[in-house]
Amino acid sequence: MIDGLVSIIMPSWNTGKFIAESIQSVIDQTYEKWELIIVDDCSTDNTDEVVASFDDTRIKYLKNKKNSGAALTRNRAIREAKGEWIAFLDSDDLWMPTKLEYQIKFMKRNNLLFSYHEYEKIDEDSKPLNIYVSGPRVVTKRKMYNYGYPGCLTFMYSAKEMGLIQIKDIKKNNDYAILLKLCKKADCVLLKKNLAKYRIRKKSISHDKLSKKLKSHYDLFHFCDEKSAPVALWYACWNMFYGMHKKWFYEKDVKKREV
Repeated sequence: MIDGLVSIIMPSWNTGKFIAESIQSVIDQTYEKWELIIVDDCSTDNTDEVVASFDDTRIKYLKNKKNSGAALTRNRAIREAKGEWIAFLDSDDLWMPTKLEYQIKFMKRNNLLFSYHEYEKIDEDSKPLNIYVSGPRVVTKRKMYNYGYPGCLTFMYSAKEMGLIQIKDIKKNNDYAILLKLCKKADCVLLKKNLAKYRIRKKSISHDKLSKKLKSHYDLFHFCDEKSAPVALWYACWNMFYGMHKKWFYEKDVKKREV
């Protein structure tokens, strides 16, 4: 592993409309020692052409031979990582220019292995939705099982100390599966700064019906985290409750909750 290098994991699938903006948000980082590992999962749009338009040796573009899903695509990208630190950015989300600089300073100053930060929500046209998302100051293992508080675009961990995490092939919640593995090794500490933009898309998984969400969380705890069926169901139900808790306590809708 290369000291000081941040390996940025970016799976892609048919995000040609958004990925250029996501890549540019990485290139614009004030912290310049990074590698961006993009693994494309057999896109049928113009993703290839968009990525090819960037001439930066720090960008590594790989393609799956067959459609494999987000979990295995992330796994492959992580296996390619050479960095001391690993961060995640989906191919439709964005980082603020100081994200890496501030987060690495925060982790080094506090001797942390695992951290996350606040973010805001934007729409498909990158317009702000005036919703800001935070979380608990420290997410312990217990709290992480209650809910996956750190957004995928916000958390970073020390690969040198915690390894190259690999997860089982689940269709949804694969970023949460990574969090569950990491929380067994270290607490996740919040950096109270808005350093990213999470894109809300019309066909987003986050808009699934409650029954589908419950099923996907059950699969996460039962098949991926290997909990017994009753325990997995308990965690899945508990997760639904804490999802509502997060929305009320940690999502600030500026338009509705002006102080």
